Amino acid sequence: MGPIGKLISASERLVNGVGRRVRAHKHRLQGARIGPGCWLREIDLPRNHYDVWLEKLVSLDRGVILLSTGPRRSEAEGGPRIVIREGVYCNRYTMFDASERIEIGARTMIGPHCYITDHDHGIRRHMPIPKQPLIGAPVVIGHDAWLGAGVTILKGVTIGEGAIVAANAVVTKDVPPFSIVAGVPAKVIGERPE
Repeated sequence: MGPIGKLISASERLVNGVGRRVRAHKHRLQGARIGPGCWLREIDLPRNHYDVWLEKLVSLDRGVILLSTGPRRSEAEGGPRIVIREGVYCNRYTMFDASERIEIGARTMIGPHCYITDHDHGIRRHMPIPKQPLIGAPVVIGHDAWLGAGVTILKGVTIGEGAIVAANAVVTKDVPPFSIVAGVPAKVIGERPE
């Protein structure tokens, strides 16, 4: 790369860095708790910005959606609905859909096009589905986990520390620490080596 190319590249990095800082500051002013060093591309935050807590050094790539449902809660009532711990990286077009609580452990990596939810709709026969209440249970993903591309995590699931979820898996039950799961529904297929 020639000198002009290097200058253009450096200018682009500077503009992108300033843009990420401005976006993080804007979200903080709207009520989201965003730690230092967070790297935020063009993401969608909930109308209830106070439902989001990002610890330091969280990276959310383009198209990530953080969605929350329900009235504002105090810390005693459960605090923010979406908590993403230090050093998490989330790839493009992943959606977090919370009505109870979704918590992602430190240094977890999340691939593109994942869907993580802590609720679904009631299914009684004599009431239209849209009128039925949400049925929720918190989702917890332990630290140092890895979710491949296109993973779906459903309500009430706990994914253990260091677990790996293979691409396109649908997780409906708890995943033991350091295990490897795959399939629909996800099943244990192995364990991470020592």
